[in-house]
Amino acid sequence: MEKKNVLSGIQPSGIITLGNYVGALRNWAKLQTDDRFCFYCVANLHAMTVRQDPEVFRQRTIEAAALLLACGIDPKRSALFIQSSVHEHAELSWVLNCSTYMGELNRMTQFKDKSAKHADNINAGLFTYPVLMAADILLYQASYVPVGHDQKQHVEIARDIAERFNKLYGETFVIPEPFIPKVGGRIMSLQDPTKKMSKSDPNPSSFIAITDEPNVILKKFKRAVTDSEARIAYNENQPGIANLLSIYSIFTGKTIEEALEIFDGMGYGQLKVATAEAVIEELTPIREEYNRILADRVYLEGVLNEGARQAAAVAEKTLHNVYAKTGLGSFFA
Repeated sequence: MEKKNVLSGIQPSGIITLGNYVGALRNWAKLQTDDRFCFYCVANLHAMTVRQDPEVFRQRTIEAAALLLACGIDPKRSALFIQSSVHEHAELSWVLNCSTYMGELNRMTQFKDKSAKHADNINAGLFTYPVLMAADILLYQASYVPVGHDQKQHVEIARDIAERFNKLYGETFVIPEPFIPKVGGRIMSLQDPTKKMSKSDPNPSSFIAITDEPNVILKKFKRAVTDSEARIAYNENQPGIANLLSIYSIFTGKTIEEALEIFDGMGYGQLKVATAEAVIEELTPIREEYNRILADRVYLEGVLNEGARQAAAVAEKTLHNVYAKTGLGSFFA
């Protein structure tokens, strides 16, 4: 049976929220099936579009790798590596830049959003970010790319670039498909449930970090914004309650209808505590495993080196083919 490749990555931002976990990391572990091989990277090259303190940046990169392992990435079934450890990402990105049009990049909504947030640092990397992401995907001939709805546009431009390259130089790249989970794709802020949960929110009570201690998680849920209707219902007029019900449903496996039956006649406080307890039950072993892995640097280094070796073996083959087809290959074999 020929395996289909999967590629995804996460930036070493320092804080991985409950939204990141539900929308991405939780599903990455589930994608490790017998008919797939997964390439998961800590996307530190992408993170350089924002100014970084080198020492902090290096430590956050290591912490992100440890967290991925703690969330269920199995190095026997996947290649886990740091993006910058495989130089082919940067090399293919340049080649693909030359097959990407300015108009395509101008239409990318993430460039507009990030430019607004970082008006003092609108660099070329922000603009060509989607091309590096395309290189990430196409290097590994990925059939599937697990993404949230807000990242679907990046897979679409990767498809356009691949199709254009294949037309110019012959079949070279697999055309990737976005893999968007049907359940649990969007967790909202605990303080403003009309907005997506985000680590960049200045109010730390608005988000749950995967590594938060149980008492911190409980306090944040108890402070969650609700409303004055004093009834537990799932509708757009009660976004705070709807968010809590969604989180409870995701972490208990119960449907929204079942949750509504359980909390019928109860107060908001009971819903908040029950939701917090469900989240704590799942995140506690992850936090403990994360701390254990982070303390075992020999093991972590071994996993990342082996992951980089596996990734480089595939990336090198793809880049060699690209160079041969574009006239960039060896001149004196």
